Amino acid sequence: MNPLLKTYFPIADIIAGTFGSSCEVVVHDLSQPVSSVVYVVNEQVTGRRIGQSFDHLVKQVLLNKDFKDDRVTNYMFATQDGKKIKSSSALIRDGSGEVIGMLCINCDISVGLKMQEQLAVFLGTDIQEVIAEKDVGQDVMEVIDELILKIIGTTDVNNLTRKKSVEIVKFMDEKGIFLVKGAIDKVAALMGVSRVTIYSYLDEAKGKR
Repeated sequence: MNPLLKTYFPIADIIAGTFGSSCEVVVHDLSQPVSSVVYVVNEQVTGRRIGQSFDHLVKQVLLNKDFKDDRVTNYMFATQDGKKIKSSSALIRDGSGEVIGMLCINCDISVGLKMQEQLAVFLGTDIQEVIAEKDVGQDVMEVIDELILKIIGTTDVNNLTRKKSVEIVKFMDEKGIFLVKGAIDKVAALMGVSRVTIYSYLDEAKGKR
């Protein structure tokens, strides 16, 4: 783990302590994408654990239309047990400007939303969900490229078994890497296979073969 990330642990503690047990704070080390979580406070909110991978970095942070200046605030997602989470995330860079990590704040607002729904019924108003369009800038592309490189890492691509290749492609797909235009071509080039082969790995990962 990059030692600079440890300086964010007290910040995580302060944020969680300020907003209480319904506020989870997570520090990620993006140099190790497969096990990026290195610190968690109030893990009961979403069930995050040290050693797990990121979930929302690509789909809801980097591809969010409001992502700017290395951060995005107040995007929503739901946990497997149905909790409604309001989240904010910021990338962490080192002194040379390289992205090394991410700080995430996850607040369980399920109770508040239920109260809002009841208030809306009382007032006779409708609550509508706003779906954000996704946009990709050059700064996001740089982060995606780094993630791809670090996921493949020091793997000897010339001696990869098909099973391992499928595992790598499946992980990237689950994390939203292939939502970015051109990502499949970059992964194919790094793994030394064709674009068609990457699609065949995706099909196998999804049980279509």
